[in-house]
Amino acid sequence: MERIICVVGPTATGKTQLSIELCKLLDGEVLSCDSMQLYRGMDIGTAKPTQQEMDGVVHHMIDCVDPREDFSVGRFVEQAEPILQEILARGRTCVIAGGTGLYVDSLIQGRTFAPIPQTGRREALERRADLEGTGALLAYLQSFDPEAAARLHPSDRKRIIRACEVYEETGLTISAHNAYTRTLPPRHQAVWLGLDFTDRAELYARIDLRVQQMMEQGLLQEVSRLLQSGISETATAMQAIGYKELVAALRGQCTVEEAVARIQQESRRYAKRQRTWFRRNSQIHWIYRTAQTDFSQILSEACRNIPFFDGASQ
Repeated sequence: MERIICVVGPTATGKTQLSIELCKLLDGEVLSCDSMQLYRGMDIGTAKPTQQEMDGVVHHMIDCVDPREDFSVGRFVEQAEPILQEILARGRTCVIAGGTGLYVDSLIQGRTFAPIPQTGRREALERRADLEGTGALLAYLQSFDPEAAARLHPSDRKRIIRACEVYEETGLTISAHNAYTRTLPPRHQAVWLGLDFTDRAELYARIDLRVQQMMEQGLLQEVSRLLQSGISETATAMQAIGYKELVAALRGQCTVEEAVARIQQESRRYAKRQRTWFRRNSQIHWIYRTAQTDFSQILSEACRNIPFFDGASQ
């Protein structure tokens, strides 16, 4: 078995701390699978680990993308796979940590993505969306890929255009492409560890408290600095939970208090979606905790479920 450990689960369950401590025990490095910790300057709202929290453990795929850039799961896999291979080649353990399920699964499964063509079709589809509206493109998508059309939200312009583009370039629907990639054997074999709270109410209380702590740490000022640096409020990075809500507050569309309540609500909803995503993976060994659980118990249970952990360094 490759020395790969995936630490996954809902937000605010302690994945960062567990991944760092596992690295210390197993001579490892963290490969972050968080779609928003990639962005530079977005530290507080993404709960990015500080240098003090990292405690000397090497972290990859953090602070590597300008917030002005769009970033996709395809680009993530392209950049993360060589890093993973290089960590393993040095005989070290790769601890993949994060709550962005699509990123983790795509990296481990070795999921391929439809090629991004450069023929001008995307620009033509963008112009059509501008002229006729996203609804017209969704109707067009429905005519050849009803499965994708039913799955995508009518306002999800980016993915609707992408699905149309793939079909026009390849003659293959994006649904068919995705179905094929799911039949392929996984690229990597990993140990899967999941962290969650026994009581959902405890997790939600922890999320609410963390949002308050982020505000105390200066999240509003962080969002303001990003806007002042010229980053558009419509940039993909600024759609992250905690950022889009405070942009609205800074624009006078709601009060800061209302924005904080929305952040808490959206964070709880995100945790629910993460739970749903990861529950589909039968390989995950779940470690359930309460607010009173001592971290040493969590670490001990994690180590017991790692086949290549011999306890020598414990």
